[in-house]
Amino acid sequence: MMIDEHLADPRRVVTLEAVHNFRDLGGYPSTLGAGPRGSMTRWGVLYRADGLYRLTEADVDVLRDRGLRTVVDLRSHAELAEYGTFPREQYDVQFTHFPVIDTTWKREAYEDAASDHDFMLRAYQSMLAEGDVRFAAAFEELARPGALPAVFHCAAGKDRTGILAALVLGSLGVSRSYIIGDYALTAAGMERMFAWTRREFPEKAERLADVPAAFLAALPEAMAGLLDGLDAEYGSIREYVLSIGVSEAAIESLAEQLLEPIA
Repeated sequence: MMIDEHLADPRRVVTLEAVHNFRDLGGYPSTLGAGPRGSMTRWGVLYRADGLYRLTEADVDVLRDRGLRTVVDLRSHAELAEYGTFPREQYDVQFTHFPVIDTTWKREAYEDAASDHDFMLRAYQSMLAEGDVRFAAAFEELARPGALPAVFHCAAGKDRTGILAALVLGSLGVSRSYIIGDYALTAAGMERMFAWTRREFPEKAERLADVPAAFLAALPEAMAGLLDGLDAEYGSIREYVLSIGVSEAAIESLAEQLLEPIA
């Protein structure tokens, strides 16, 4: 199956040494905007990523060259305590922490699920139920004047990050096909992470081999199911985002900063 040119754009993945799912959210067509050909998300303005605590000095230099101003961390308090955060001693950014779930997934929850899809969909629905206010706060932070360029991240850049990306892109008029396609790109990022882990930390790679496959998978049908539910209950992603406390002004501010006319 061919990948859409917007998804496959070589600017999409930011290559780093120790962070493997750092991606630019630019280049996605939007139904908003006044350009005669429509609009799209700007490049070099908003990024999604995995665990930024792993950044090397060379990686920090790459981000400094991109003018990064804001880091939004979606991990739990326990994850921050165990692994640390973005290296602010090397690069001073505005750092904010919105732990959208209090604890990470347990094997027992997976064993009770009928399938990997069932587990992932229920896990994503639970994330929204538990973390809706914190997702809203993260959205508002990204929309803050002067916040961009910004990056939001969790541990793998897959689940919590994937949901926030869906809420942001959907609110800005990006179609669900691109939202789901962007989410699916995480599968390649996970492969890059596995390869790095096997090379640098073989003992950790052995532990990962015992983790349920769904914990490490990016299943497009699970994201599609989540969006189906939001559309059915709220009418659109934008209406859902408004319902959890994001202001119209924040959406408009982010659209103004992130969208540009298609040339």
